[in-house]
Amino acid sequence: MKLILNGEINIYYVQTLCMIFFPGCKFGEEAQQDENAPMLSLTLTDTEEGLSASVTVSADGKTASAVRVRPVKEGESRDKRAKMVCGSAIIAACGELLGYRPSWGMLTGVRPSKVATELLQAGVSKTRVKRTLSGEYLVIPKKAALATDVALNEQKIIEHHFSPKDCSVYISIPFCPTKCSYCSFVSYTSDKLLALIPEYLQHLIADLEKTFARIRSLGLRLRTVYIGGGTPTILTADQLRLLLGKIAELTDVTALEEYTLESGRPDTITAEKFAVAKEYGVTRVCVNPQSLCDEVLKGIGRSHTAQDFLRAFEIARESGIHSINTDLIVGLPGDTFKTFSKSFDSILELRPENITVHTFCVKKAADILHQGSQIYSLRGGDAGKCVDYTQLKTQEAGYLPYYMYRQKNTVGNFENVGFSLEGHECLYNVYMMEEIHSIFAVGAGAVSKMVDYRPIEGGKPVIERLFYPKYPYEYLRDESTDEKIAAMEAFYQRQKLLERE
Repeated sequence: MKLILNGEINIYYVQTLCMIFFPGCKFGEEAQQDENAPMLSLTLTDTEEGLSASVTVSADGKTASAVRVRPVKEGESRDKRAKMVCGSAIIAACGELLGYRPSWGMLTGVRPSKVATELLQAGVSKTRVKRTLSGEYLVIPKKAALATDVALNEQKIIEHHFSPKDCSVYISIPFCPTKCSYCSFVSYTSDKLLALIPEYLQHLIADLEKTFARIRSLGLRLRTVYIGGGTPTILTADQLRLLLGKIAELTDVTALEEYTLESGRPDTITAEKFAVAKEYGVTRVCVNPQSLCDEVLKGIGRSHTAQDFLRAFEIARESGIHSINTDLIVGLPGDTFKTFSKSFDSILELRPENITVHTFCVKKAADILHQGSQIYSLRGGDAGKCVDYTQLKTQEAGYLPYYMYRQKNTVGNFENVGFSLEGHECLYNVYMMEEIHSIFAVGAGAVSKMVDYRPIEGGKPVIERLFYPKYPYEYLRDESTDEKIAAMEAFYQRQKLLERE
């Protein structure tokens, strides 16, 4: 897509808004040389009234324009004012050209509930928050209500589980039995790479020993442990026992608020593995079908069937593990409202403690982009109807929306939402997404986040990130753990977190 920008404008923000209306569009030199590429021209100017944004957008021989003015408001920065006026002008012009109103208006960030959270913390009423989201940010009313409800539920969790000395641990197992066609995560499936698992575990355990030792020496309180991937249950029962047994040696797992094993793929789940998980204190597992339509599963490269999922879910239930999460994806290639709603109804009948509904996201590294599929979609086909269905049915069944995020290039620009029965919310997800305390991450592709949620000086949270090498074979040669641990301790000392409660 060709962009012509005049004035002090955040180009990334403009690109993100354009991608809502032109899914999959590219920018830069390649777009400039494409005579058929859509074009957007935006001019931002200072006026006596405030800031004025003028937008003209052209595509397929059609053109539309819009002008918006935003007056100066007390306490509002110029950057925010520029975003708001540019966003409203782009939404108006593109919406007129394409006859389309995006559900989330000009909200483009990962957490659409962030604005609602900030307003609620400032003492704004729930009703007024919804009105602000709809009126100022152009969010459609039902999404404004969802964002507000999620923000309220998140705040209940945060306010009761917050201390500057809290932390969580994330452990990466970046291996899978096969790779789904839509996946872009760092996960490895070939026999050669899977053969690295024994050596990988030994290296991982050595790094975990150092990390847990520093958590203890700093006097931090470990709230949650999350073992993710990849597919952690690709480990054999003996390998799982080795890992979980070591974690139990390094920390009192009975004191954790939550201990998650992201098992994920039904074809890797056995009763023996879940018995090991239960024995060593795991309190939450994920058994993720993505769909219960075998044709859809085959189309996306999943190596299991709907029946395999039902078998795995029964194993999870019989294991006695406290909480079971299931993931479903809206908008998968070949899925329709009829097949998706049938899948969702079947999941509700099983009554898992958590249900996470993702919207199909097209990632640049996904294999499906090379399969000739027409997967980018402005309106998303049945996806919107499916998303609405999940939110209506979960409400009727007594689930609460407590966790939400969004990604670029989702079908129809829809959201990902976590629903939970009361008392079974995934605390790690909230802590991680809301960035209220540090996450010590270990393993290939793992990213630690050192967080000061409420700095002494006030203002925004202070966050520093530490990265492990992306690939397992690089991680096996990595010797940076001592350096990372020193950086973690320096952060705590610098922010004086150890002196606060």
